Amino acid sequence: MSSILTITLNPAIDKSSSVESLIHEKKLNCTRPKFEPGGGGINVSRAIKKLGGTSRAFYLAGGYTGKFFTEMLEKEDIDAECVEIKNHTRENLIIYDKSTGLQYRFGMPGPLIYDNEWKTLLSEIESVSNVEYLVASGSISEGIPEDIFARIAHIAKRKKIKCIVDTSGSALSMAVKENLFLIKPNLGELNALADEKITVDNISSIADELDLKNNCENIVVSMGAEGAFFIGKNEKILFTPPAVERKSTVGAGDSMVAGIVLSLANGKNIMNAVKYGVASGTAATLNPGTELCHLEDVENLFQKIK
Repeated sequence: MSSILTITLNPAIDKSSSVESLIHEKKLNCTRPKFEPGGGGINVSRAIKKLGGTSRAFYLAGGYTGKFFTEMLEKEDIDAECVEIKNHTRENLIIYDKSTGLQYRFGMPGPLIYDNEWKTLLSEIESVSNVEYLVASGSISEGIPEDIFARIAHIAKRKKIKCIVDTSGSALSMAVKENLFLIKPNLGELNALADEKITVDNISSIADELDLKNNCENIVVSMGAEGAFFIGKNEKILFTPPAVERKSTVGAGDSMVAGIVLSLANGKNIMNAVKYGVASGTAATLNPGTELCHLEDVENLFQKIK
């Protein structure tokens, strides 16, 4: 098994297409759709593959859409293990409006998950061996308890696996109590965890006051085009990417996580890993739809990160 394990509780088939102009109440002719497997941890594993690394992906999927989802992973040669569920895996829709250059993202709710299904996934995590990094990423679906990421983190801690969590809301606030190795919130998610308002302008001055540092060894705050702000036990630093023409932000955060964890697994220090993660996340924005990052773009951007 790879030293990196990813967990996806609410995967989705990402369907992307484009129209000449988005007009209400009119039948619109779309371009031929592109289908790709998506969802937090799945995107992390796919991005790791694009960067030349390996990982193993655990995920929940079911119904005919779940079978199609698994087939797409197999075509991409992703090492994955599916815990089958009774209900259908969700589908998301991404539409690009050619007339405005704007992208519209429609996220569908996940299926109802039964207790035996998410508990089976936890049992699978319990049984893994020789894993150094575990990435639990994405949203949760109906029926899954809000403390699921905390439960996963607790298992990881007991097995001495470094746990990286990338989620939001109460699921994130519960998880950070489990002494995580790393979290990657955006500013909105960080504000939900902190006691005071945090912005791009004041994050450096108040980083030392974050109580989160007592629960997380590393915090990487993603800030879109501004890059990422790293907060460690004894350091804080802003990583700024060059200005690029952004075509899509889908999967940029997942690509960032992929770059970070792959660098760490390859023996790089945390500073180099975050820099590579910022390059990976920025590279993902160069591509339309849900293509994620390309290795050549990442290596080029890495040299230009300030």
